[in-house]
Amino acid sequence: MTITLIADALVGCLLVATIITCFVLSKRIERLKADESAMRQTIGALISATDTAERAIAGLKLTLGDCDRTLGERLRTAERYAADLAQQIEAGQGVMERIGQIVSAASMVAPKPEPVAEKPALSRMASAADAAAAIRARAARRLEGQAA
Repeated sequence: MTITLIADALVGCLLVATIITCFVLSKRIERLKADESAMRQTIGALISATDTAERAIAGLKLTLGDCDRTLGERLRTAERYAADLAQQIEAGQGVMERIGQIVSAASMVAPKPEPVAEKPALSRMASAADAAAAIRARAARRLEGQAA
């Protein structure tokens, strides 16, 4: 009888230990389930934030491509304008040199004014030389204004 009583007491102690262990495990499982729902919410928020970020990155890539194309077109246009402007400046300088040569030649040929009566051909040449000098001066001022 004592052996059965000791065995029954031992089984009772083991049952109490099992009940306590089950109670502790039940509480831990409840906490894990609460943490699981919080983790599910956190993971859902992270997934939606990731999707939003991926869409934003795709939009930024498209915008960057558009900006790159637009900038490339503007650079090519600016280079064409610069080349055209350089050609026009060279042509203008050539015209100014020719006008200068004409003015120099006309001033060498133009006689000194006679007080009484001038010959019509010489007065026209002097007028043309004066006009050419004025045009040259105006062109030089314009070129200086464009260069600035």
